[in-house]
Amino acid sequence: MGKKVAIIGAGVSGLASIRSCLEEGLEPTCFEKSNDIGGLWKFSDHAEEGRASIYKSVFTNSSKEMMCFPDFPYPDDFPNFMHNSKIQEYIIAFAKEKNLLKYIQFKTFVSNVNKRPDFAMTGQWDVITERDGQKESTVFDAVMVCSGHHVYPNLPKESFPGLEHFKGKCFHSRDYKEPGVFKGKRVLVVGLGNSGCDIATELSHTAEQVIISSRSGSWVMSRVWDNGYPWDMVLVTRFGTFLKNNLPTAISDWLYMKEMNARFKHENYGLMPLNGALRKEPVFNDDLPARILCGTVSIKPNVKEFTETSAVFEDGTIFEGIDCVIFATGYSYSYPFLDESIIKSRNNEIILFKGVFPPLLEKSTLAVIGFVQSLGAAIPTADLQSRWAAQVVKGTCTLPSREDMMNDINEKMNKKLKWFGKSDTICTDYIEYMDELASFIGAKPSIPWLFLTDPKLATEVYFGPCSPYQFRLVGPGKWPGARNAILTQWERSLKPMQTRVVRSLQKPCFFFHWLKLFAIPILLIAVFLVLT
Repeated sequence: MGKKVAIIGAGVSGLASIRSCLEEGLEPTCFEKSNDIGGLWKFSDHAEEGRASIYKSVFTNSSKEMMCFPDFPYPDDFPNFMHNSKIQEYIIAFAKEKNLLKYIQFKTFVSNVNKRPDFAMTGQWDVITERDGQKESTVFDAVMVCSGHHVYPNLPKESFPGLEHFKGKCFHSRDYKEPGVFKGKRVLVVGLGNSGCDIATELSHTAEQVIISSRSGSWVMSRVWDNGYPWDMVLVTRFGTFLKNNLPTAISDWLYMKEMNARFKHENYGLMPLNGALRKEPVFNDDLPARILCGTVSIKPNVKEFTETSAVFEDGTIFEGIDCVIFATGYSYSYPFLDESIIKSRNNEIILFKGVFPPLLEKSTLAVIGFVQSLGAAIPTADLQSRWAAQVVKGTCTLPSREDMMNDINEKMNKKLKWFGKSDTICTDYIEYMDELASFIGAKPSIPWLFLTDPKLATEVYFGPCSPYQFRLVGPGKWPGARNAILTQWERSLKPMQTRVVRSLQKPCFFFHWLKLFAIPILLIAVFLVLT
């Protein structure tokens, strides 16, 4: 075996990192605080300190063909959008298939990761772990941090005057598990993200009244897109990304807002974002518009102040007799086992080259896997990040100079400010980001070459869903089954719904979605040309 690598966390990022290290001949040791793999997807009926926590009813927002490990498709009969228990089943199957479990030390807590005194020469780390009350220090050549960013709740109580006087229950959404205890209650949910909307719609079936308070609004998307196909298999395409990045800003923004408003008019529901053109992560919820129509969920602006039993909103309206306030206000990014100066290098922000490597380290032997967020799935992103990181650790792939890395970070921050409204966001464009990482390790498919040598595959790769298999077509880690997986992805997507076969499977037309979007502009241009 080669260099010794410490991997912190045995969720999907940790498992991807173990496998990537093994592919590169490295020696991984994974430390997992709990007694099982899965991380975020491992449901527990109570929130555990220092671990991600989900509620019992969580389903995926990405479809199965878009969120698998690139060489390990989901079983054909798995539904497109899966309950957390199905994801956990898949994760366990992957770990067993790739023989990863023997590299994991369970019930082992990482308390400190420190540079060795000779770090500038060796790049080595002292990793201090605790198990059964015993501490142990081990030297590693590199560290991959895979502990996620849904661990430490952001609970901004200071932003809500009077909250200290509120007499009802008050807690963060990470502590929510199931709706039964809220029967007949009046509940205020603060935050219009995925968790807030999921919890609100679930509670609306049992609670007396549910109100969501939102500071800035959000686009709400359905998992079911045009003609009933999974949203990401229709929208997350290379052709769509090309249009977004190359059309004039005004046209690109118009197309985006038209897509987001296709299902219902957000302004009529009080959901419209303050700046609708920003590509902030949308909310995925199939039920929210219906629950608003039924009157069991209402949308209100930001809370101005709390009283002992009520909330006063910025528009002057009041929600009386509140039994419970649930703060779905996101999470803070924290790595308590690391010295903050290692990854927070400017204005107390986490600064990482391509969302993975701290740019100011003397040696690039620490990588953060799974930190970025995009309109794509986490599993293939973590897989590609870990493959790149493993090659950097091995020495077969080198990073740019410190100056070039900082220039790239600044350039990306300006772009993020334009697309997402914040420069320090961890959001990024999925396909563009994946292609960047893939190009570093020689795994980016060449579209022109594919059109010359394999037009059938090229058409699916460019106009069809940008599925994870694309990043195992070529280069290190190439999977022989990638081509067939791409060409049969729609069959696997449609198969679980064929419980009553009526006709043959109806695959989507590549161009129909875009034709619908451009139909009106094309018609107007044609009319203009005729009249002139």
